Amino acid sequence: MGKASNQQSLSKTRLEAFSDGVFAIAITLLVLDVVVHPPGSLSEQLIHAWPSYVAYVISFLTIGAAWISHTTLTERLGHLDSVFLRLNLLVLLVVAFLPFPTHLVAESLRNVNDERIAVTVYGLTLLTIRLIGTLMVAYAKREKLFISQGEGAELKRDGSKLIPVLLGYTLAIMLGLVFPRVAVIIYFGIAIYLVLPLSELTKSLSRY
Repeated sequence: MGKASNQQSLSKTRLEAFSDGVFAIAITLLVLDVVVHPPGSLSEQLIHAWPSYVAYVISFLTIGAAWISHTTLTERLGHLDSVFLRLNLLVLLVVAFLPFPTHLVAESLRNVNDERIAVTVYGLTLLTIRLIGTLMVAYAKREKLFISQGEGAELKRDGSKLIPVLLGYTLAIMLGLVFPRVAVIIYFGIAIYLVLPLSELTKSLSRY
């Protein structure tokens, strides 16, 4: 019995360590696309680089939100199975891919002809991260992988944001085919919505 418990603990520890490493590398790679392009003075180049800043912040917050959700999920797990491990690999696959469409968006916002394609690819990647994360939670519930106390308040709050986020991504992806910069603004709003603990902030503000 003790041996089986140790094996489960080791598997969870390795999953968390590997996942944290992928999240850390992906979020670090984002800054490589924050670059300036000549000609012009340095101040002009810094201003002209605004698409890189926008894409960086959106992707950073999106990966950050995915990491928060992943952390709260794995903290509540009592044990793992082979399917969950593969679902975890799948979400890491898309997270590690995100710097690429981030680069496309940063470059395409300077070129109207490429905006629609880049923003659409970007939106689909953001949506996929959220969908796979939701699938992991649903699978863990169905297979009773959580500890006896259940999935926890943080995951419940995360689940309550699911419908608005999915609708927001879907709307942005469709709008991006015609108004790509509007879609980018929506992605930015969704990223903030995912990261901010709105219910806690509301409670804190109500005390004053």
